[in-house]
Amino acid sequence: MATTQSEVDSVAVDGVPGAPLLEVDDLFVEFRTRDGVAKVLNGVSYRLDAGETLAVLGESGSGKSVTAQTIMGILDMPPGVITGGAVRYHGVDLLKVSARRRREVRGSGIAMIFQDALSALNPVFTVGFQIEEQLRLRRGMSRRDARKRAVELLDLVRIPNPAGRVRQYPHEFSGGMRQRAMIAMSLALDPEVLIADEPTTALDVTVQAQIMDLLKDIQVERNMGLILITHDLGVVAEVADRIAVMYAGRIVEQSDARSLYRRPGHPYTRGLLDSLPRLDLKGTELTTIKGLPPSLLRIPSGCPFHPRCPRAQDICEAEVPPQHRPAPGRLSACHFAEELINGE
Repeated sequence: MATTQSEVDSVAVDGVPGAPLLEVDDLFVEFRTRDGVAKVLNGVSYRLDAGETLAVLGESGSGKSVTAQTIMGILDMPPGVITGGAVRYHGVDLLKVSARRRREVRGSGIAMIFQDALSALNPVFTVGFQIEEQLRLRRGMSRRDARKRAVELLDLVRIPNPAGRVRQYPHEFSGGMRQRAMIAMSLALDPEVLIADEPTTALDVTVQAQIMDLLKDIQVERNMGLILITHDLGVVAEVADRIAVMYAGRIVEQSDARSLYRRPGHPYTRGLLDSLPRLDLKGTELTTIKGLPPSLLRIPSGCPFHPRCPRAQDICEAEVPPQHRPAPGRLSACHFAEELINGE
């Protein structure tokens, strides 16, 4: 017998006992454009548990943000089309529940900090109003209670004089303060999963460290699952429990952070690590990954990284590498994963 929409939504209220907090399973997304079909996500899979920080790394265009938008249910469709896979929250596939149930999960179950706080905040409303609005609409709070809670949230994210700042507009905040306000908005409905999409973009190094420390403190306090999307391995070195590396819409490596930094299992990850500036190599040229990321309209055959890979052989062009398990708890989409892990 087919499962009805009401039955799916009924299960979605409480979830499936024992299921992971969040699981992305074999997700495929295409963008259908005038120039052709761009295969933006090609079988992306990862999971997140309560209290865990998963860093998703990769160059621009690798599919990091599209995965987050699909999880949140805010992917522009069209041009985006989800052609396969699942996004499970407490074991329930969010791609199959009703639009009403999806809205209920958004914000209260899974929330997102967007990349550009200045663009994400509405310039014609005060910061306080934008926090209060969701509390009144989703929690049924009075204006007075919502204002009180907004002040508490701004104080939580360490904004000085929150009672005064709550009446100010986004342009009256510095870049770091706007990012903190975005964090406050994302925490308003007490989500279990927080997705931070490049939360330190365009911030100076000192403010970056403050924002990352703030996110980590809040995560520990609330036991949230945190997905940190970035292209900067230096940012995640101290905060990530696990790392998923994306390239051309695929996860090419997953590992605990310590093992990945010590011995990466994919040449692309090795290239990213080698390109980091190092104090002991001062005065030398930075190592770079040759070439450019492929067009998603024309992804190379076999391993999509093979045109740029220093280890590429004939098999790399001919066959798509499966997800190898070169060591416990590690995955690598490279034909030579075992040799890389073992230092051969």
